Parts: sequence; structure tokens; C-alpha cells
Amino acid sequence: MEDDPMDYLVAFWNLENLFAPEGYPEREPWLADRLRNDLRGWTPELFERKVAQLAAIIARMGDGQGPDLLGVCEVENRHALQALAERLNALLPDRAYDIIHVDAEREQRGIDTAFITDGKRLKPRRKELFSHWVMRRTGTRDITQCTFVTAAGNELIALANHWPSRSAPAGRGPQYSAGFRATAGETLGYWHERIREVKGPDAAILAMGDFNDDPFDASLTIHAGATREQGDVARAQSARFYNLSWRYLTQAAVDHRGKARDLDGTLYFSGDGNVFDQILVARGLLAGSGALRARVESARIEAYPEMVDHRVGEGPIRFGLPKGDAARNVNVDGYSDHFPVSVRIDEAD
Repeated sequence: MEDDPMDYLVAFWNLENLFAPEGYPEREPWLADRLRNDLRGWTPELFERKVAQLAAIIARMGDGQGPDLLGVCEVENRHALQALAERLNALLPDRAYDIIHVDAEREQRGIDTAFITDGKRLKPRRKELFSHWVMRRTGTRDITQCTFVTAAGNELIALANHWPSRSAPAGRGPQYSAGFRATAGETLGYWHERIREVKGPDAAILAMGDFNDDPFDASLTIHAGATREQGDVARAQSARFYNLSWRYLTQAAVDHRGKARDLDGTLYFSGDGNVFDQILVARGLLAGSGALRARVESARIEAYPEMVDHRVGEGPIRFGLPKGDAARNVNVDGYSDHFPVSVRIDEAD
């Protein structure tokens, strides 16, 4: 009889503009100038409330034990990320959360990708922490890569992504910026190949993020090599990903008023759901000689009632930013404009 495996909860969440308060003294001058209007009225009290709201949801994951590894995006800096980790440690005293962060100085709006990890469960190998540029005409975004090691010595290589947005001049539509996301997909695909060359074809590789495209878009299916066919990836000898988000294209939920509803996205725009928040797993997490396996049926949207809007054309309840008018633009009972997503990883003895 086989021993029961140990399992790890891995999650990702776009934190929706987790900026340090207005007047934060260590903010780069160029960024302070760029964000002057958005952050007017972003007081320390609002910042702390935002952190508390985010932490309350993260702490509910994993049946109230929190995730072992959380990838995030839209966090301004180490100060903001550390505040979130400290709040989580206060809520979950059995945890020892620490942050994994590389300042993406080239990002035009000062929003980074990063990780929060419980080092007792998944210890970061900081010498294998990398920030990969995604070059595009209007600037760059970074993909943060780090190797995490279990107590048994098994490696999980994670890449946190936040691909270029769909914003475009009026009438242009998402195709205007599609090439930027294709470049991001090629960047992810390139580093997937390089990791396999160094770590071997059975390396446990997981890419997660806000891809700003749906799982059927070319940036993912063609450029990043992410497919809905699990068997094709398990048998593949090349660098391909199985896209777990196909398993939660729709998901039952309960809204904040206690009524059942179906979700058809991880975020909503103009009344329509999009599945931009995705988790991709490589062959090594599906087959091969390694000890780590993705429990693919566990992939889900982490949508708790208090964060689900009752309106069908809306998804998560946003917190927002003041943009000069906190009374109008901030909902202190909100969270983020994205739902988190998660999957469990099993480890065999």
C-alpha cells in the first residue's frame, strides 16, 4: 500500500493595485508623479484596510490554513508585500510567510509580480530567483521565477506572470495589444525550454498569473504552448503546458447575499466574464520520474461569498483606488477586481 502523499496549496491572485500609501517616502519620484492623481487620498488607513481585506481571503484558502505558495501581481513594492505577509502571519500563527520579490524598475506603473511562501513548507532557493523581461514597444513587464524546495528535497519551479493589458485607443479593441501578449507568451515559452535544459524534462514547472487573455487565445495556445489536452502534455517531449483553467471556465458560487450563481470568469468587464487568471503545469507535474504531481481536478476559482457580487454581470467586489475621490471610488468592503485561483500539488514519498 502506498503512503499518503503530502500536499501543497498553490494559489495566484491579482491584488488590484496594492500600492503603499500616498506620500510613501521611498517611492521613486517618477512613479510618485505618475500616480499623483490615482493615489490622492490613499491614506495609511485605507492601505491597512486593503491589506486586511486581502489577508482575510487568503487566510480562508486551504480550509482556513492558507496557501503554501501564493503568486501575486499588481503589488507596488516590498513594503506593500511585506505588510500583507505580516498580516497573514498574524492571522495564521502556524505559518511563517516570507516574501520573494524583485523590484521591476522597468514596469511603467510600478506594479510587480512576486511570491509569498511559507518557508517551512516550500523554501525558496534565492540563488535561483530570476526576473525575466517582457519587452514591448511601450515598456516592459517582468516574469518572476523562483525555485522552491520541499522538506523532502523536491523542487517546484514557479513563474509568476502579469502580461500586458488589453487597453487600447477607442475603437481598436484587444487586437491592438495582442502582439504584446504574444511576446509575453514567447518569453514564457523560451524560459520553459531553458529550465528544462538545466533541470531536465521531468522538472516540476508551474506558471501562474493574470495573462490578460483567455485560455483559448493565441498568446497562450501558440506562443506559450499551453493546451487543454492533458494527455498531450503528459506524453510531450517538448516544452508544453497543460492549462488548468479549462477546468474552471464555469464554477458554481454563492454571492455575498447568500444566493447561488454561476461564475464564468475570474474577472468581469462590461458585464462579461473573462478567465485571465490561469495556472499552467508542465509535463513533470503530470507524468515522469518526479515526486510532485498536480491534482488537476482540484484547480478552482477561490470565490468566497463575501467577495462575490450579487449582480450577474459582475464578479468580484472591488476595493478600488481613490483617484482623487475616495468616497466615490473606494469600497472598503471590497477586495480586488480579480478572483484568486488555486491548485493542489501532491508529493509522493
